[in-house]
Amino acid sequence: MAIIITDECINCGACEPECPNNAIYEGGIEWSISDGTTITGTYVLEGDVEVEAHAKQAPVSDEFYFIVPDKCTECVGFHEEPQCAAVCPVDCCVPDPDRSETEEILLARKERLHL
Repeated sequence: MAIIITDECINCGACEPECPNNAIYEGGIEWSISDGTTITGTYVLEGDVEVEAHAKQAPVSDEFYFIVPDKCTECVGFHEEPQCAAVCPVDCCVPDPDRSETEEILLARKERLHL
């Protein structure tokens, strides 16, 4: 499952530089699948939505830091635990209860993001 940032976020920014997939953004910031990855051309997002890798997408949150689920691998293949959760001073980086993903799915996502 992807990690989410709850509305208890204090916008400290400690999580953002820790993400190996560049999946964390400040509230209100547009994102693209190519940010911090090797993706070029078209990419299929969750829900079979095809986008250009460099195309800017709407922020997930305008109020606090957010994690793009299509880029989150829970740090599988990089670290033993999600680094955002490890550094969060208010414990607001938590597993998303709406997304149940196996380690195999997370590793496959990592491979797609980092060719």
